[in-house]
Amino acid sequence: MSNIKKTDFFHSKLMQLSRYQKRLLMVLADAVALPLALWSAFALRFSELWPEEYLYPAAVLFMVLPIMGILIFIRIGLYRAVIRYIGSQMIWTVASGVMILSMMLWAAAFVLKIEPFPRTVPVNFAIIALIYVGGTRFLMRSYYQWSLDLFIDKNPVLIYGAGESGVQLCRNLQNNIEYKCVGFLDDDPLLISSNVAGRKVYDPRHLATLIDSRNVSAVFLAMPSISAKARRDILQRLEEFPVHVKTLPSMHEILAGESITSLREVQIEDLLGRDPVPPIRALIDDSIHNKVVMVTGAGGSIGSEICRQVLKNTPRCLVLYERSEYALYAIEQELTLLSKTLGINVPRISLLGSVTNKQRIDDVLSRFQVQTLYHAAAYKHVPLVEHNILEGIENNVLGTQILAEAALRAKVERFVLISTDKAVRPTNVMGATKRLAELILQDLAQQSSQSTSETIYSMVRFGNVLGSSGSVVPLFRKQIEEGGPVTVTHPEITRYFMTIPEAANLVIQAGSMAKGGDVFVLDMGEPVTITDLAKRMIRLMGFSVKDEHNTRGDIAIEYTGLRPGEKLYEELLIGDNVTRTQHPKIMRANEEMLSPDVLQQTLVELETAVHQNQVDVARECLTRSVSGFTPSDACVDWMTTSLPPMHYA
Repeated sequence: MSNIKKTDFFHSKLMQLSRYQKRLLMVLADAVALPLALWSAFALRFSELWPEEYLYPAAVLFMVLPIMGILIFIRIGLYRAVIRYIGSQMIWTVASGVMILSMMLWAAAFVLKIEPFPRTVPVNFAIIALIYVGGTRFLMRSYYQWSLDLFIDKNPVLIYGAGESGVQLCRNLQNNIEYKCVGFLDDDPLLISSNVAGRKVYDPRHLATLIDSRNVSAVFLAMPSISAKARRDILQRLEEFPVHVKTLPSMHEILAGESITSLREVQIEDLLGRDPVPPIRALIDDSIHNKVVMVTGAGGSIGSEICRQVLKNTPRCLVLYERSEYALYAIEQELTLLSKTLGINVPRISLLGSVTNKQRIDDVLSRFQVQTLYHAAAYKHVPLVEHNILEGIENNVLGTQILAEAALRAKVERFVLISTDKAVRPTNVMGATKRLAELILQDLAQQSSQSTSETIYSMVRFGNVLGSSGSVVPLFRKQIEEGGPVTVTHPEITRYFMTIPEAANLVIQAGSMAKGGDVFVLDMGEPVTITDLAKRMIRLMGFSVKDEHNTRGDIAIEYTGLRPGEKLYEELLIGDNVTRTQHPKIMRANEEMLSPDVLQQTLVELETAVHQNQVDVARECLTRSVSGFTPSDACVDWMTTSLPPMHYA
């Protein structure tokens, strides 16, 4: 049997030991190390290998010492430590144990009247025992890590960032069975060519050479404190290399509860490079602090995030209104856990119901005396609403009318509608219904200003939010993990993107700035070409794009054609009349209105069409009343169009 085979055999047997067997092994090691440390203490004191005139009188100490030592180590929890994860904390645990044992050794010598017994022996013993007991554990940890590197085929990776986070990540990877750190990358010229945590720091410009020479398969970005723009710039540089890129959470995510060493795939927010603007505290408090706040669509993507942020800002009561039982249950459970984590005791009322139920809405607003209402309940998926036009109109338009009029009667202080960029010159029914919902609020705001009611209506318009239901990003990631192809509707399609927390935070602040009938538009940054987004995700996940320029690539992109009602480009403004607000990311737009008579006539026609199941009439009414609504496709509602072929068993 060769050397490697013997080591492999020993390693496999060691790894098969149970947790209790490993603890017993460490107990036996200490039972040998402690008497050995005492003998070494005598030998060191007298510079003699066997000072028998001092050793023989102390023979009883050699027998008692292992028993006392093991009992002390059990008491301080030394045997509960997992050897492969031990660190500097273990040194202090061992040190405290041997200090106690050293004092007990001196006391035992005094009580048992052992003579001669030099006073320096307990001191020598403490130092040597720390080396022996602690050393055996570090030797076992080193052996475990060495054997992992030797017998497990781990993927070599580079860590971008040789700071504290990078060092901590490198140490964590020592016990990882999938990856091993072979070096660091860093832009700081003072660190390049230095040694950090036993690994060399390289210039990022040499990454191509390192990939070939060290067979690097991945790069882990470990710089949580850098700005979003700096992170985006680094990711752009890494895109051209055939490596899988993962990142540690940003500092914002770490403060929100993410583990500092939890690796994750590159998120689209990393690629966008948007630095969040700190909220204006007064704007948050005006609408939430010590108020009764209600959120419709509380279980949806935006609604649930508004609930989280409302809860953190201590309202008097939070009313969750949702038609989906499961969605309401999920957000209620999450808020319960969040309350315990933050130590917040805010009453929460979870209500099932639809915004189209007039009596239910009136009763809820009256019973709980709602002061601030965020209306996030809506059907938003463009193709689905195109296939279910009447349901989209009933929920998005008539539901908003019922809720907004009820808010006027109940004297709700603030009513904020969550709108969309698809309401601007819409080409689909969903966008048209949201624009009509805006017009309803603009009309009610005018009525409110002319009456004794103090309800302030406003609407906040923004584009796609990342991670929402139906978002393209998780779909792309799933398709890439499955080997492709990645499906994009059109080569030139673009979209605005914003994170859900940022959008919800800006919605709350915008609502506090409203004076009545305001249309707020969020600064979404630059539009993103979806094809470019797909290519970047493919490359950063360690694959190459397969196209006419690279027929041997890994993942292909397929274009499926625009879906019913889908636009190539989204807009945020109907006109050019826009003004800045006190918040740099929020603008106020002055949009045209319908006359009250025309609006009321439109709503009556739509309600009649819904009740009489007249899809074409409802669609024509939308086209006539919503300025700029030009349907991009013929009517594809399932109740009027021919059905797809159905096969029966």
